Amino acid sequence: MKTRAASHVTGFLEALASERGASLNTIDAYRRDLADYEAYLAAKGMGALKADPSCVRGFLAARGAQSLSAASLARRLSAIRQFHKFLYAEGWRPDDPTLAVEGPRPSRPLPKLLSMAEVERLITTAREGLEVTERPLRERLEAARIACLIELIYASGLRVSEALSLKKSTATTKAPLIAVAGKGDKERLAPLSGPARAAMKVFRALLDQVAPGAASGPWLFPAASASGHITRQAFARDLKRVAAAAGIDSKRVSPHVLRHAFASHLLQNGADLRVVQDLLGHADISTTQIYTHVLDERAKAMVRDLHPMNDGDEVG
Repeated sequence: MKTRAASHVTGFLEALASERGASLNTIDAYRRDLADYEAYLAAKGMGALKADPSCVRGFLAARGAQSLSAASLARRLSAIRQFHKFLYAEGWRPDDPTLAVEGPRPSRPLPKLLSMAEVERLITTAREGLEVTERPLRERLEAARIACLIELIYASGLRVSEALSLKKSTATTKAPLIAVAGKGDKERLAPLSGPARAAMKVFRALLDQVAPGAASGPWLFPAASASGHITRQAFARDLKRVAAAAGIDSKRVSPHVLRHAFASHLLQNGADLRVVQDLLGHADISTTQIYTHVLDERAKAMVRDLHPMNDGDEVG
């Protein structure tokens, strides 16, 4: 004979199949998660009809202690929520205990980072042969373009889409900051360094020689693409080629990693997190806080090197 708890779960799974058209894989996943939940409740001497919010939280805490990932815990809570919603809708219980339970927050992975020395190697490698006049002009142009993009994104913290769609007037501006239209067309000011200006000047001079027609267009980095400028895929491909030539694992390098390097190196050198938030164009400081591990390391170094009571041991 089926227990009442089992019949409730069976009814819920049947509703999933008939009313929502859930796949067999989805139903099996719900069945496993709810069997685990029911087993936990049974060990506490109760069932789903009597469970309160503390029971649901206790189940999540117990499974979290078993090293289940935040994503796995969130999936189990989703199954439990749907189950209790079903019990409430069917009149089996007068409330839904999961309404008062917050889901686990998945931890954000740390961004891939390059050291300052590695970025310098990237730039140096990209520049190799630029001044060799015997080298074919088109090869020099391609080298100048990738070197310029690396310099520009690392110096300004631009998103790759922002960098690739810059207008050619950027190459002639004398202002220390450039206006960038970021996500949602929200405008911000991004810094433009001396080396980045010099790299743009070299690239545009070669472009005028090799492809004057393209150079007359509106884009800083023109290309024969639907947009009229170099694509993300082309830049990423060229960047990985330079990384390999520089002796850096190409899997660690992408256009966005250069933006991460901009932010993390600023923080390493003492920049304020709020300033970095503005420079990156993050609407919420929580987005910028993926770099707080850099601040943690800097704080440890300050205590180690500057605190008068420190004995020189590593701050742990």
